Amino acid sequence: MKKQTAGRDNLGKLAPKFAELNDDVLFGEVWSREEQLSPRDRSLITIAALFSAGLYPQLKAHLQIGKEHGITKEEAVEVVTQLAFYCGWPKAWSTFPLIEEVWPEE
Repeated sequence: MKKQTAGRDNLGKLAPKFAELNDDVLFGEVWSREEQLSPRDRSLITIAALFSAGLYPQLKAHLQIGKEHGITKEEAVEVVTQLAFYCGWPKAWSTFPLIEEVWPEE
């Protein structure tokens, strides 16, 4: 797994400890526990959590990460379709355009 620097890149000056925890603990230690859950499975779980909370900027970023971990456009659509019934129809409407941005022309 590639080294995560988004925390430091985006928040390093404003919130350096938060950036450190984001990059080193969350993405460095938790996401690297591949014997417990694969990065693909962690992506699916994270996408579901962000979808349920309606956190669309983070959701788009994790859709991209999920794509890098092997999630297909069809699987992303199916996850959103399933979650729409449990988390809210408008959230699905808001997420489908993000899927189109992450998986264009597929």
